[in-house]
Amino acid sequence: MKVLLAPILSAVAMLAPLTGKAEPAPAAGAAAAAEKSVVLFDGKSLNNWKAYDAGGSGEITVKDGQMIIGLGESITGIIYQKAKDLPLTNYEITLEAQRVEGIDFFCGLTFPVGSLKTCATLVVGGWSGSVTGISSIDGLDASENSTGHFRKLEDKKWYRIKLRVTPESLTAWINDEKVIDVDIAGKKIGVRPGPIEDYQPLSFSTYQTTAAIKNVVLTPITPKS
Repeated sequence: MKVLLAPILSAVAMLAPLTGKAEPAPAAGAAAAAEKSVVLFDGKSLNNWKAYDAGGSGEITVKDGQMIIGLGESITGIIYQKAKDLPLTNYEITLEAQRVEGIDFFCGLTFPVGSLKTCATLVVGGWSGSVTGISSIDGLDASENSTGHFRKLEDKKWYRIKLRVTPESLTAWINDEKVIDVDIAGKKIGVRPGPIEDYQPLSFSTYQTTAAIKNVVLTPITPKS
């Protein structure tokens, strides 16, 4: 028995690490995605952004770490100048926004959907401040298609907004609540005809409204297998 005891103990020692409680593996996918995230607005300057005057547009400035899109006679907006260097699908954009003054949309996020020439707009608080949705799908804007819904949004209150773009769908959250989830396979995607066409492929815009925007980040996501 003494002869057999040592080999048995040795075998048990070798198996112990396999039968013991394993340490949780790091979230490698999440860490990799974070490393690839792109800060689109750093709160310090409008580098890589360019304001576009659609006629009577307001002023766009940086104050207290925020992008301030000033109230204009109609649309006021600013275009990201390096959209060609970013993913065109399988990505998320996160930000915080608030309506400072005005009665209409304070976050018009125009974004590419698979191509720099195929874009849509996430409208938050449009149509006199009450409609949130995607413009346009099959030629119907947010007030007409299935993504549009009425939602009361308060002035001078920060809202966390997340947009996810994949080849199959467009999804949006406000304050962690999923408010849009639409299948786009086989559907025609495009911005609403009119001034917003000049703000493609990636931009922020408002309509007769002053908005504050901060913490704008784009993060690639893993495509579905």
